[in-house]
Amino acid sequence: MQLTEREKDRIIEMAWEDRTTFDAIEFQFGLSEPEVINFMRKEMKPSSFRMWRKRVQGRATKHEKLRQAKGRRFKCSRQKHISGNKISKR
Repeated sequence: MQLTEREKDRIIEMAWEDRTTFDAIEFQFGLSEPEVINFMRKEMKPSSFRMWRKRVQGRATKHEKLRQAKGRRFKCSRQKHISGNKISKR
C-alpha cells in the first residue's frame, strides 16, 4: 500500500491522539492495529516509538471494544455539530 506524505502524517497524528481508536484508523486507512504498530516503528525514531508504545499499550481509549462510548463515533462528543453551510457571525 502506497501512502502519500499527508496520509502518513495523518496516521501518525491519529495514532498519537488518545481518543482516536485503532478501529478508526483501520476504517479510514485500512491498517489493522499490528500494521499501525509496524508503521509507527518504521516511520518514527526508536525513542519516539518506545514512548508512543508505552503510552498506548493497554489504553482503553485506543480500543473500540474497551470503550464505554455511545454508538460508533469517531469524533469527540464535545465537538460542535455543524449543519448546512452556515457561517457564524460575530
